[in-house]
Amino acid sequence: NKGILSVNHCGVVNGVGPGYQERETWTRQMDFIMSCVGFAVGLGNVWRFPYLCYKNGGGVFLIPYLLIVFVGGIPIFFLEISLGQFMKAGSINVWNIAPLFKGLGYASMVIVFFCNTYYIMVLAWGFYYLIKSFTATLPWSSCNNEWNTPSCIEIFHHQDCKNASFANITVGSSNMTCADLADARSPIIEFWENKVLSISSGLDEPGKMNWELILCLMAVWVLVYFCVWKGVKSTGKIVYFTATFPYVVLIILLVRGVTLPGAYDGIMYYIKPDWSKLEEAQVWIDAGTQIFFSYAIGLGALTALGSYNRFNNDCYKDAFILALINSGTSFFAGFVVFSILGFMAAEQGVDISQVAESGPGLAFIAYPKAVSLMPVAPLWAALFFFMLLLLGLDSQFVGVEGFVTGILDLFPGKYYHRYKREIAVAICCLLCFIIDLSMVTQGGMYVFQLFDYYSASGMTLLWQAFWECIVVAWVYGADRFMDDVARMIGYRPFPWMKWCWSFITPCVCMGIFLFHLVNYKPLTYNNVYVYPWWGEVIGWCLALSSMLCIPVSLLYKLFRAKGTFKERWAHLTTPVWGAHHLEYMAPDIKSLSSMSPGTDDNKVIIFESVM
Repeated sequence: NKGILSVNHCGVVNGVGPGYQERETWTRQMDFIMSCVGFAVGLGNVWRFPYLCYKNGGGVFLIPYLLIVFVGGIPIFFLEISLGQFMKAGSINVWNIAPLFKGLGYASMVIVFFCNTYYIMVLAWGFYYLIKSFTATLPWSSCNNEWNTPSCIEIFHHQDCKNASFANITVGSSNMTCADLADARSPIIEFWENKVLSISSGLDEPGKMNWELILCLMAVWVLVYFCVWKGVKSTGKIVYFTATFPYVVLIILLVRGVTLPGAYDGIMYYIKPDWSKLEEAQVWIDAGTQIFFSYAIGLGALTALGSYNRFNNDCYKDAFILALINSGTSFFAGFVVFSILGFMAAEQGVDISQVAESGPGLAFIAYPKAVSLMPVAPLWAALFFFMLLLLGLDSQFVGVEGFVTGILDLFPGKYYHRYKREIAVAICCLLCFIIDLSMVTQGGMYVFQLFDYYSASGMTLLWQAFWECIVVAWVYGADRFMDDVARMIGYRPFPWMKWCWSFITPCVCMGIFLFHLVNYKPLTYNNVYVYPWWGEVIGWCLALSSMLCIPVSLLYKLFRAKGTFKERWAHLTTPVWGAHHLEYMAPDIKSLSSMSPGTDDNKVIIFESVM
């Protein structure tokens, strides 16, 4: 036979015919490692972890962080990669391992689609700042621009105000008293809010579009398209640059940072342990949430990357290597960030707690401000935003790759078209770009925060991870999957993985999920603007659009099936094997008996096909 024959018994085996395209594999295994590094190591490692570490007791934060890495991060990370490698499918078809729970695949597709949609806005803003960095004087370093207001002040004379209650401070041609300092705004904040965002008063005032941001958004989407359109053969090569060069920039920035005045104090703020913090539940919750964010768990992209591995690849070893790189990058980035923030606090004569920020606040306010205080400021600004662009770019195009892989897996070989992938990637990018246009308006920041807070939030990822563990450990069987992993990698992983999937990790996920739910707070912008009720409704619709995929799909399949509940359950939880599984299942007569309609002829056909 030209291909393995299809033996289809109630959908149990999906074989391949002569028209079937064999699945691509990585040219080298290092391509997979670099792609995972590029995807999982992103902006969250640089702009979120250092702040959480400082906020939650410095070096003490590493205790709950590392604990949850071993009971939650690594087990699910390994589960997603190995599941993709075993099933040779993207985020939807990978759940053929238990077809009743295919809603998990649809949920991850919804999450990664939303993530691809809003995450790229950070790249558009970073690209805008990068372009603006190529000037002799950085536009956010002075108050002499058209977007500045009379409240703008370049240097806050806090020291002078300690000696007198109403000392006159001259700013350009105007006078400002100490009483006015409370309402004064720095040029970097005015550049961010008045120039880049042109922010309106609320979600109900979208305003006009920013044509400069539209061009930047279009440029980064075109870049993402040409990185992804040819599949893993091209993606695997591009990430060698996009995943490694940020480390070069981080090292350069660290060398520069530690030589600045105030850097030592900043680093001490970062790592100084505060043991009392271990008693606070929020510290443990922050550690767990950060793990799920930075390890890119629940998005389905890791499953898609794993599906391009060779069947006998040692994904167990890969999982530990990637976890070490991910967490190590987070910790290392903290030294870079806080050496710069320490310098910034020393220059302004304020405590570091007043300049320490996370998220966009660090990337587009605190860091650009610190850079503007350095000699040769445009060089350091360009370096930082180039690194920011690369950190986000590889996460973005691997996310798009994961989404497109899941979509294409839904179309079997008979729908083969020469440019199927290119067309699918183009439609995905275009659809996301159209939605992104709502985020380049004057009310765009409010839309961005809605997506960020609800669509790919900690709650949706924790819900996803919880069900992944339950399905593999309790529906398919933890021991059974450990056997499958052993058949792939040649040895049985440490039983700790099985214990985590079965008991520990689901409890951790559900515990943090319930904590988030109980302590839910309405979304605000800058702790001032409170979103209207209909804005929160939109947000919850974004969150529930992925979370409800699992129960709705499960109930739909159960009601559509025939027979008693036990018969329906048994039928719908029977794995749908792919053709590549026959290679190691063929000698197992028991497995074959479940795969064939029950005649000896079919068993002979399978054996002959494998030979």
